[in-house]
Amino acid sequence: MATDNFQAPDYYNVDDLLSEEHKLVRDATRAWVKKEVSPIIEQACQKCEFPKHLIKGLAEIGAFGPYIPQEYGGAGLDQISYGLIMQELERGDSGIRSTASVQSSLVMYPIYAFGSEEQKRKYLPKLANGDMMGCFGLTEPDYGSNPSGMISNIKDKGDHYILNGAKMWISNAPFADIAVVWAKDEEGVIRGMIVERGMKGFTTPETHGKWSLRASATGELVFDQVKIPKENILPGVKGLKGPLSCLNSARYGISWGAIGAAMDCYDSALRYSKQRIQFGKPIAGFQLTQKKLAEMITEITKAQLLVWRLGVLRNDGKASPAQISMAKRNNVDMALHIAREARQIHGGMGITGEFPIMRHMMNLESVITYEGTHDIHLLITGMDVTGINAFE
Repeated sequence: MATDNFQAPDYYNVDDLLSEEHKLVRDATRAWVKKEVSPIIEQACQKCEFPKHLIKGLAEIGAFGPYIPQEYGGAGLDQISYGLIMQELERGDSGIRSTASVQSSLVMYPIYAFGSEEQKRKYLPKLANGDMMGCFGLTEPDYGSNPSGMISNIKDKGDHYILNGAKMWISNAPFADIAVVWAKDEEGVIRGMIVERGMKGFTTPETHGKWSLRASATGELVFDQVKIPKENILPGVKGLKGPLSCLNSARYGISWGAIGAAMDCYDSALRYSKQRIQFGKPIAGFQLTQKKLAEMITEITKAQLLVWRLGVLRNDGKASPAQISMAKRNNVDMALHIAREARQIHGGMGITGEFPIMRHMMNLESVITYEGTHDIHLLITGMDVTGINAFE
């Protein structure tokens, strides 16, 4: 089992911007990752297995719905605490962060924000303590970046609806107890609903052959004449606003999480460069290596300040979807670039499981695509600053 020697970089003393509660939450998550995730994650990735035994631990450290009020089982923390938890989890592995991110932002958040009081009481406490796991059904085989074109649909049958359609690239699908699913009603209006495992006609085939997020369970959601009780419809929202608001929360968490992956790559590269001797001295003493390391820490520092400010805006209810979009795009792209540069510093050793670099790099290839691709987020920023919609 690997020894986790990670030391978090903080070049601009960003810790000074955090409250004692923020640091306590972050340090508790970091300690849990070092103890529970780091020793087993390489093996889980090599075997392409999600380590399900970590679910209860994730619940215990408050990683499921940390900003959900305590009355519904959450920790009642602020948005910066949520971001720091995601940062530390992704420092361990993007797949582990994805599991917590989906549970928090794509399952618990829509039930809390748009669900009935009965739905909140029924599902949220069990989701918070890990007794129940969820997934989020939006992306379809033919509709990824354009979710409004979805063909999954519900038809009103009096006291229930009949749901037909399919979703794909769904994290947590193979083991989820419930799915928050978005489909069009007979008027073409997008509605949200809670689909429970065991409902006749609902299946979740697993996606195999992944080279990325190998320690995360991914699958499809298939609906064949599934009977949905009307009490399972989310009453508080109609239209694309519902799923997009969930994605805003998840993208915010990703913008923090990617920093964790970047930190891990940088920390490993810095340590390795000081130990690896070539031409009679550590490779850290060569200009090109120092250039890589200097650029890495600069980009990490910029990203830290970006998400801290975004967290303040989120806490104040002032963060726009476009601002969240910018942070997600920038920070994931930054982390992927750092992973590639760190791989160069590690040389041939960088492709092995002895170091976390290649695992992070492969994971980030998914993170830069899911919940809004790099190019889509560029166009969101472009539309925001020009006022011109390039999607039409």
